[in-house]
Amino acid sequence: MPNPKKKIVLNEILYWKQNRLLPDHYCDFLMTLYSEGNEENLLEDASHKKSIKAMENKRKWILSISVMAISIALFVLLLIVTKWVWLVSSLVGIIAIIFLISAFLFAKKQLLFAPLLPIAAALLIFGLSVKVSVEYFPDHPFVLYGSLIANCLIWMFTGLKLKLLYFTLSGAIGLLIVLGYQLFV
Repeated sequence: MPNPKKKIVLNEILYWKQNRLLPDHYCDFLMTLYSEGNEENLLEDASHKKSIKAMENKRKWILSISVMAISIALFVLLLIVTKWVWLVSSLVGIIAIIFLISAFLFAKKQLLFAPLLPIAAALLIFGLSVKVSVEYFPDHPFVLYGSLIANCLIWMFTGLKLKLLYFTLSGAIGLLIVLGYQLFV
C-alpha cells in the first residue's frame, strides 16, 4: 500500500479508536498491521491532533464565557442606565441581533457554543422589552405584562419550532408566573 493511502487508513483506525467505534484491541491490531510495527510516527501525529483539539476546546470555552459575560453585563447595564436609555437600548438590540445571526451561523459547527447565543440574545431581548415598557410606559403596567407574555410566547414558539426544551420550559414557566401574578395580585 502506498504511503498516503496507508496514512489515511491509519488515521481512520485512530479515529475509530478515539471514538470507540471498535474495541481497543482490534484497533491496536489493525494499527500494528498497517503500520508494519512502526507506530511511533502515528502516535506523534495523534498527540499533535489531541493538543490541537484541546486548544480548540479551550477557545470555545473562553468564547462561550465571554458571550455570557457580555450579555449579563449588557443586561445589568440596561436595567441600571436611566439617562441615555435610547443609546443603551440601541446597543443592546444590535448586539442581540448579532448574537441571533451568529447562532444560525454556528449552529452546525460548534455544539457547545451554539446554544449559548440564542440564550444570550433572548436575555438581551427580554431586558430590552422590560426597559422599554418601564421607561416609555410607566403608567401602563399592562404594556409591561404584555411584553412579558410576548417574550414567553416567543420562547415557547422557538422551543417548539427548534426542539429546544430549555426555551419551551422557560417560556411556559414564565407565562404561568406572569398570568398567575395577574390573577392573584
